[in-house]
Amino acid sequence: MNIVFLGDSLTWGGYGGDFVAEAAKRLPQHEIINAGEGGNTVINLLRRLDKVLEQVPDGIFVMVGGNDAISYSQPDTRRYYEQVQKVPAGIVTPELYAQTYRELLTQLQARHVLTWVGLPSAEHNPALVETLARYNQIAGESAKSLGVEVVDLAAHFPAPQHMPDRPPLDQATINLIGKRTREGWSDYELERQHGAYTFTFDGLH
Repeated sequence: MNIVFLGDSLTWGGYGGDFVAEAAKRLPQHEIINAGEGGNTVINLLRRLDKVLEQVPDGIFVMVGGNDAISYSQPDTRRYYEQVQKVPAGIVTPELYAQTYRELLTQLQARHVLTWVGLPSAEHNPALVETLARYNQIAGESAKSLGVEVVDLAAHFPAPQHMPDRPPLDQATINLIGKRTREGWSDYELERQHGAYTFTFDGLH
């Protein structure tokens, strides 16, 4: 099978662990294509779906929602999403997320592409965790209504019950990610310990 992994930086894997590369090792009989792009929202995935489908995939694993939840719950990041990701007003509301996610899955079904939906996790601060849980619920319900299988990674990587109320994410956070990526930074474990995170090194990745 020709399997595409479609998503954001968690799928891209260039900033933190690369689970798609691991999947490729475990599925040598299949052709694995990484179509993850850092910073993407569900709007961006829908925009580039036609280009992804040019690779004639037999199956697509879709995982998105983290950036959507950040744009909604962390207002100081919206300039990035508006200017770089071209998201209107820099915010993906729950209503827009639901509408766009369903359209994405509907288009995949119309083209008879086997689809799986992954639900991501995060642990930066309570506002983000609560918002992502809401978006995951939307994605899961949309998938199930269309008969699409759901892989709930958030259930396997739950946010800690007693999570510090860390400051909201802002433009400086996004700039730091870009700087680290350009410089090849990889002190992930040291950063995880410094930030007191459990399964991420920055609350996101």
